[in-house]
Amino acid sequence: MPAKDIYHDAVKSALIKDGWTITHDPYTMEFGQKDVFVDLGAERTLAAERDGEKIAVEIKSFVGASEVRDLEVALGQYVLYRSLIARFEPDRRLFLAVRDTVFAGILDEPIARPVLKDLGVPLLVFNSERQEIVQWTR
Repeated sequence: MPAKDIYHDAVKSALIKDGWTITHDPYTMEFGQKDVFVDLGAERTLAAERDGEKIAVEIKSFVGASEVRDLEVALGQYVLYRSLIARFEPDRRLFLAVRDTVFAGILDEPIARPVLKDLGVPLLVFNSERQEIVQWTR
């Protein structure tokens, strides 16, 4: 099993504060002899619906030497996981979790904005110090 992202506990706490129940830590998918580990799986029962909303969350810290390289890795991993989740559990939606400073930084620059839009990447933006969700983009 891979190591947890440095912001794993902050995102987990933020989801719980936001009313989510953590159902998987990590969310594991098995494909033949290969396993894939998404950081978290969560569910929330919506008051107006009988069925709850299911999500998977891949947390990315963007603390590497190159923000562009971090973006490449995050997007590649997101696309892979989204494709696998669509086959494994199609009613679960994958989110990419990033700190608010990353969202206001590299993800708001011309190199990232059009790619995020083209790929339809939903984001969970969190504040790591307060361990709170700041914004959801869908």
